[in-house]
Amino acid sequence: MPSLSALLDDFFYRPDEDVGPIQEVVAGTDESIEPAAEEVPEEYLAFRLEGEIYAVPIHGVREIVKVPPLTEVPRAASNLLGVMYLRGEVLPVYDIKVKLRLADKAPLVAGPEAPPPPRGARIIVVQTADGLAGIWVDAVSEVVRLRPSMLELAPPGVGGGERDCVVGLGRRKQELFILLDIWQALS
Repeated sequence: MPSLSALLDDFFYRPDEDVGPIQEVVAGTDESIEPAAEEVPEEYLAFRLEGEIYAVPIHGVREIVKVPPLTEVPRAASNLLGVMYLRGEVLPVYDIKVKLRLADKAPLVAGPEAPPPPRGARIIVVQTADGLAGIWVDAVSEVVRLRPSMLELAPPGVGGGERDCVVGLGRRKQELFILLDIWQALS
């Protein structure tokens, strides 16, 4: 009975082996095989709002900061939580949960009666047409890389109306990311 190594020696390619007929078959093909277009993944910042995972293109994010004390703005828009001071600039901080129908009203997070922010809460600072603005999120999860084949349009009924800031879905294995147009969410 031949040994296992002798059987494997017949099976595997050796550099000194004569493979002439195989090379002729490869060289004789008329069609050039186009290399598959490689998808370039885009990076998204994933964050949580009321237990759901949302993501925005990371190129639109300037920075992420812990929640500083916010100052109330009397008679401000309902989605404006307050203003914060960041390295010499006063930035408005917005809540997008109401726009996404995750909450009925924005929470009280500014002023002397506001409770301390949850430990994982963060402010995502983005550049808008009017300057820098902050968005309150429950937690920042990760930077996720999604290829175009991993993206889908928002299903019917998800976007539109007040939720027109939902532009699609991203899937990575079993994870689902709701993709937002962050500037539309602030409008």
